[in-house]
Amino acid sequence: MPVVVSISRYSLGMALKDHSREAHFPLIEKKYGHKMSYWFSVMKDLADEKYPAQIAYLRENHGFSQAHANALVMYSRGSTSTRKYETPAAYYKTIGKDQAKVMRTIFKTIATKYPKAELVIAWNQPMMKIGTDYVFGATAATKHILISPWSADVIAEFAPRMPDLVVKKKTIGVPNDWAVDTKLILALVKARLAECK
Repeated sequence: MPVVVSISRYSLGMALKDHSREAHFPLIEKKYGHKMSYWFSVMKDLADEKYPAQIAYLRENHGFSQAHANALVMYSRGSTSTRKYETPAAYYKTIGKDQAKVMRTIFKTIATKYPKAELVIAWNQPMMKIGTDYVFGATAATKHILISPWSADVIAEFAPRMPDLVVKKKTIGVPNDWAVDTKLILALVKARLAECK
């Protein structure tokens, strides 16, 4: 989406419903012809290898896709979920206080205007959605915050109104201590919602 230090899966449009690595296991068994107990024994034999070598082994010797190899390798390394944060509050604890304050202000502004808006974690970043449509997202980088209304067209339309911000094709960079321009935020969301109709 999805903002990532760009919104990392920006073009996907929907969050994964099951964040567990185990969600891949039934298809791994079906596609590669062995029960998971077999694949766990393979991973046990590769336990001393580094991540890239483990991935390469599964891909080159067993025809694994990158997604399936990653699910098996990461599960074997103790990471059972792709989700890092369960709530926006948990995400805010991992970033700077100024950044968290700016993000909270942005999302509160949107929620006040659009009571049906829901603040969720998607692609390990806080995202605002209304119904099934993502309308705004943010992520903290080291020197700035990246925000996005989930639309390159909306960003392009509003670029002239943002001369002091770092405007890219899919994201808008704002300072970590940005005095949130609530009118701009609401205008971006309104334009995004018009696209979603």
